[in-house]
Amino acid sequence: MRLWSVLFISFFLIGCGQRIANLDSRGVNIICFGNSITQGQGANPGHDYPALLSQKLDLPVINAGVSGDTTRDALARVQKDVLEKNPRLVIVEFGGNDFLQGLPKEETLSNIERIVGLIQQQGAIVVLAQVRAGLWQDEYLAGFRRIARQRKALLVPNILGGILFNPDLKSDQIHPNDAGYALIAEKIYRAIKPLLEHHK
Repeated sequence: MRLWSVLFISFFLIGCGQRIANLDSRGVNIICFGNSITQGQGANPGHDYPALLSQKLDLPVINAGVSGDTTRDALARVQKDVLEKNPRLVIVEFGGNDFLQGLPKEETLSNIERIVGLIQQQGAIVVLAQVRAGLWQDEYLAGFRRIARQRKALLVPNILGGILFNPDLKSDQIHPNDAGYALIAEKIYRAIKPLLEHHK
């Protein structure tokens, strides 16, 4: 069974053109580390994407989202909210507030790379859940792709794709509603399920 698992995950990663660090993670917890999108602003109780992801995986998922957080804030709390919680897989979702607050793009990407590095040093898998920043072009996507490639993290780009301009899926101008968060949970579930299958 172990051999089939290894062959499956190898095929998946080759197909994606990515190699993922720490697939043999001995950590325990799945942690969603982010801002208001992770926290679930605009969702009814139990309908934030980490809660829905937990249901899909049939595994506990820790919601470490804090509304309004920038990557600076994330660096300040990554030790307490992630590294000290024995992470197995961490979904990192930051950047939107950096863009809205006008933080330099270079600083945002540097902070993201530092966060990824700290989590990987702890032995956990990192998944970057990227939010599009910019109307005409995505200011962060190329940088996120570079970080994912160089750090061997999994990138899930534009998690608000199909949501941001659909009022039926939003609770306000930025945040999803229950239906929107369900779409995010499904995107991330499909991305991470093969990684978690590695240990089955």
